[in-house]
Amino acid sequence: MKIAVVGATGLVGTVMLKVLEERNFPLTELILVASEKSVGKEITFKGKKHAIVSMDTAISMRPDIALFSAGGSTSLEHAPRFAEAGTTVIDNSSAWRMDPSKKLVVPEVNAHELSLDDKIIANPNCSTIQMVVALKPLHDKYKIKRVVVSTYQSVTGTGVKAVEQMMNERNGITDGPMAYAYPIDLNVIPQIDVFEANGYTKEEMKMINETRKIMSDDSIRLTATTVRIPVMGGHSESVNIEFENDFDVIELRELLATTPGIVVVDDIANLKYPMPKDAHEKDEVFVGRIRRDESMPNSVNLWIVADNLRKGAATNAVQIAEYLVNKDLV
Repeated sequence: MKIAVVGATGLVGTVMLKVLEERNFPLTELILVASEKSVGKEITFKGKKHAIVSMDTAISMRPDIALFSAGGSTSLEHAPRFAEAGTTVIDNSSAWRMDPSKKLVVPEVNAHELSLDDKIIANPNCSTIQMVVALKPLHDKYKIKRVVVSTYQSVTGTGVKAVEQMMNERNGITDGPMAYAYPIDLNVIPQIDVFEANGYTKEEMKMINETRKIMSDDSIRLTATTVRIPVMGGHSESVNIEFENDFDVIELRELLATTPGIVVVDDIANLKYPMPKDAHEKDEVFVGRIRRDESMPNSVNLWIVADNLRKGAATNAVQIAEYLVNKDLV
């Protein structure tokens, strides 16, 4: 089982390698790919050093699976080249997510849709992943009509430059690189990605469109406001859900607690609820503040938190790879 990691030196690529090692993924050969300037540099994996190779070299080595986290333009150019060589690509960029010929996969929700014919598989947006893990069992049980979500997203979702900006600001350094148009420390920026013609940001539209595709239900009405906040460790979401059918809160909480991939942290008497610092470096989706919306029939409020670099990106991709291996789809 040959596995390639494309974008191995980036934030998500680094976490992919960590997750592959932690989960003891059954690989026999690891192929690391990064930018041309990184070729020849070495990365240690399971105590052994591996040299970074070029894209062309990696394709010629015909890996079984390639985990991509190198940006949309790189994916558009090179993922088809890997696929033509027989490799199954799991891509973390937005390049293929809304392509009707490509599957958009969260294993807990729709991995069963995958087949041997799927040579390029899209990994969803980080904020979408953690939300649909919680939405799926509720949709199956109560039928979701509408979702209103506001996100509180970690600077790690932007990348190394954003982390550097925040830490520089925190340390009084004023001449460092700026990932955002405004200061992020001691601030909140209600814009993630560029604005579109309808006044929503690209990130907000990703959540809307990707949720419907993953859930295979265009009838779900969804609106989103995505916000960048000065934290690390994970993304948080305030999610209001309206169902067609009524529910019992205790039953709904138990349904979430028994769903694979979800940890319910909801003990307000002891001030227990999910926070990014507690989700950091964990693979589960944490749900709390579960309460009926008293302003609207058949509606509930949830607070959902997950590590955006792990379940929101790297872990989800590795879980897709694990599914493919376990089902003999590669």
